[in-house]
Amino acid sequence: MSGGARIDDWTVGAETIVYQSCAACGATQYFRRSFCAACGAADPQDKRAGGEGVVFATSVVARAATAEARAHVPYNIVLIDAAEGFRMMAHGDNDLEIGDRVTAGFRRFTDRLVPYFTRTWS
Repeated sequence: MSGGARIDDWTVGAETIVYQSCAACGATQYFRRSFCAACGAADPQDKRAGGEGVVFATSVVARAATAEARAHVPYNIVLIDAAEGFRMMAHGDNDLEIGDRVTAGFRRFTDRLVPYFTRTWS
């Protein structure tokens, strides 16, 4: 799918966040594609994210959409601006606020491994 070796990520159970970088224009993208969404060049390269970022938006869910998610209520869905330049949706501590510096870990949610962000205390 992309230039170089494919790197497994959290969607297949690996505790890794993977993004893509375009050799032609330098753009980054979170969702894997066979082309760069910015310039159309083929084969963007898979890279491992460092897990650092800043909270862009946050929404605490108080009413579960599924029976499986009920055990997790309340839970926080966050948009994270990653240090590498892409934005991703993930789970996070309920007390996170816009602008908080965060670090990724991984937790189980409805029996799936998901990225989970906590405030960086440095």
